[in-house]
Amino acid sequence: MASYDVIVIGSGPGGYVCAIRCAQLGLKTACVEGRETLGGTCLNVGCIPSKALLHATHMLHEAEHNFSKMGLKGKSPSVDWKQMLAYKQETIETNTKGIEFLFKKNKIDWLKGWGSIPQAGRVKVGDEVHEAKNIVIATGSESSALPGVEVDEKIVVTSTGALELASVPKKMVVIGAGVIGLELGSVYARLGAEVTVVEYLDAITPGMDAEVQKTFQRTLKKQGLSFVMGAAVQGVEVKGKKASVRYKSRKDDSEATLDADAVLVATGRRPFTDGLGLEDLGVALTARGQVKTDAHWATSVRDIYAIGDAIEGPMLAHKAEDEGMAVAEVLAGKAGHVNYGVIPGVIYTHPEVATVGLTEEQLKAEGRAYKAGKFSFMGNGRAKANFAADGFVKILADKTTDRILGAHIIGPMAGDLIHEICVAMEFGAAAQDLAMTCHAHPTYSEAVREAALACGDGAIHS
Repeated sequence: MASYDVIVIGSGPGGYVCAIRCAQLGLKTACVEGRETLGGTCLNVGCIPSKALLHATHMLHEAEHNFSKMGLKGKSPSVDWKQMLAYKQETIETNTKGIEFLFKKNKIDWLKGWGSIPQAGRVKVGDEVHEAKNIVIATGSESSALPGVEVDEKIVVTSTGALELASVPKKMVVIGAGVIGLELGSVYARLGAEVTVVEYLDAITPGMDAEVQKTFQRTLKKQGLSFVMGAAVQGVEVKGKKASVRYKSRKDDSEATLDADAVLVATGRRPFTDGLGLEDLGVALTARGQVKTDAHWATSVRDIYAIGDAIEGPMLAHKAEDEGMAVAEVLAGKAGHVNYGVIPGVIYTHPEVATVGLTEEQLKAEGRAYKAGKFSFMGNGRAKANFAADGFVKILADKTTDRILGAHIIGPMAGDLIHEICVAMEFGAAAQDLAMTCHAHPTYSEAVREAALACGDGAIHS
């Protein structure tokens, strides 16, 4: 029986980061993974491959719509779908092999197979049982099922199947207007598919700043996506190579159908803890199936911890990474910390959408006095030069102290721009601190400074 200080179950962003940090802190570490490659959902069938397709199709969009405006003349490129999928696969392999290298570098044992916890201090992988002083559950999540919809990953697909469709569909129906649905819907819309998004609620990207929601939906409509809002999907029927999506309006109970060559079910994700044996162990779960943890990520069973999508909180790779590092610090006798008030969220469409902290709606609900500074990318020289002037930066600050409470960006490189504000919030900065910081010209980041200025005496270029 092999013995370890820590065994991490799952090698996604939370799991592999946790394992590496544990090893760096001098703990003998192993990581359990049943896939043929490391990296979990994110690197294999999630974040990384979807970004590869988003990048490729954005290049196609630029060639079709903007190259000629810049004097780049010539025939628009044709799409070789098989080659695009090969590029996606090469991207996956480069990243997963990188994690394998990091495991070897840090002397982390990869226990290949699916893991279970027969008792505290023991992890079973295949027929072998390994001993561990501490166990970290980092098993991630899986796509949520939708009643009346049977997924075959060929015509009716989750995000996994959407990354490897046999061909580009002429018509695609996306069920769910969250991050996954809008990103992959954008990919196929750029490739020429007629994409219709069906959403149960009355606004896309639930929980996001309302002004961003409206601007984002309007922008996606301009890009060719159609939306059916306030619609409850009743079922999906597949006949041959076609599908029919039946939905009911929440307003008047009227029913309608949409025909499609492919249906993407993007209605969220659920924790994946099947087969671990948590119920027999007595590990407490929430009503939604998440593993209950305390402020130090410990479960109800001594020396068993949990992080990432398996526990409460936003299902984000970087949130899992932060928790993985924090747990490693705790196990090494240090003070692990995650600031849940400063975890950014990003949607990698074009324009990108990024958010951190509180929304105006949340601040109003709290009755908190605040001020909003907003700046449009139409006033940003770099954005106008790059045909990327859609969107804005909005910074929310406490009305009395000027401390930054949240920020919401829709525009070019929003996913990168948000981190300047994250750092500011981490250090308790005021909007004026951002406004007084010199920003290089011409850059997109100047829009962040202008929004900060707008929290005070006013932006310069608006």
